[in-house]
Amino acid sequence: MNKFLTDWDQNLTDRPYGPLGIIAMPGMDAMGQDVNRWLLKWHELQDIQDQEYYTSPGNGRENFLIDIATPRFGTGEGKGVLRESVRGYDIYILIDVCAYNVKFRMYDFDVPMSPDDHFQDLKRIIAAIAGKAKRVNVIMPMLYESRQHRRNTRESLDCAIALQELERMGIANILTFDAHDPRVVNAVPLCGFENVQPTYQMLKALLRSVKDLHLDKENMMVVSPDEGAVQRNIYYSSVMALELGMFYKRRDYIQIVCGRNPIVAHEYLGASVEDKDIIVADDMLSSGESLLDLARELKKRKAKRIFCIVTFAFFTSGIQDFEEAYQQGIISRVIATNLTYRSPELKAAKWFVEADMSKYISYLIATLNHDRSLSALLNPYNRIQSLMARYRAEQAASGISLI
Repeated sequence: MNKFLTDWDQNLTDRPYGPLGIIAMPGMDAMGQDVNRWLLKWHELQDIQDQEYYTSPGNGRENFLIDIATPRFGTGEGKGVLRESVRGYDIYILIDVCAYNVKFRMYDFDVPMSPDDHFQDLKRIIAAIAGKAKRVNVIMPMLYESRQHRRNTRESLDCAIALQELERMGIANILTFDAHDPRVVNAVPLCGFENVQPTYQMLKALLRSVKDLHLDKENMMVVSPDEGAVQRNIYYSSVMALELGMFYKRRDYIQIVCGRNPIVAHEYLGASVEDKDIIVADDMLSSGESLLDLARELKKRKAKRIFCIVTFAFFTSGIQDFEEAYQQGIISRVIATNLTYRSPELKAAKWFVEADMSKYISYLIATLNHDRSLSALLNPYNRIQSLMARYRAEQAASGISLI
């Protein structure tokens, strides 16, 4: 029997909600191709008996990808174009709002696309669909403006406004990964909103790349980089049965540098990290400066190896500081997803480990397309336990000492 069906206890031979269509926005081309390959593989293995369904729009296609374009005029103005019909389809739009590698021509300059540009193109494609699709869903791993999710003074609420725009345009479901603050869902209480955690895929990537970890509280700890990341680090410590520590960032709230208050000092709360491997998990790595400061603080406390797990690795100031930190033994690995753009230099770095999310996104799409519950997919506890059990078994078989 098809492993995809047995793993998730889903009868995906039922009639789908509508013919499946995938739109990969510029910057998500590679992810779109990978997702398409997984979906085609499962589609070929399904034994759909309802022959009448094969005559509906979308069947007989060689792939699920919909051909689109987002051309620009010389002034920088743009438009969204569908190069084929999507009438009656169940559409899933993949978008990376931080794909700065995508450029457009404006006044004879090559201009890198900002998150604002990507979000505007998303709305253009939704407008081009013009309500003809049966349902439109958006998969936006890095939630647009997610760091501007609350109002502290006289300032905008960009993330809430963006979500409400999508809701007004008729979007049925919004899927994001590791939202900076998942409470932003309160802005669209009547719209489907899923905040997906890539915990299993991140741990899988770590365990594949490092074969001599001792998964016990005597040799390993989880440390939260700040109070905002406590919940995700609590999950890692709970599911792996490890001790949890936390750093508190003292900030200078008088100054604003690069849009944030600079960190004055890192204060540590928790058990000793001496001679222990440390997992530090966060939602994103921007410049990485604070993460390197934290790693140095852990090394001062005689931590052994430091593994940084981040859903989105942006490296807005380049990777040179991390390369030097790796050479100095300050960090051992940075594990991040492929949900946003990674430069060729980053992907080639010895200390960088990529967690591939294409199969997981394919599961999410296939399950939603058949109007099934996502509960089993969103709770990775059992899969993580099986993963760690296999890892320990492989260590025992290869003779790696667990003492």
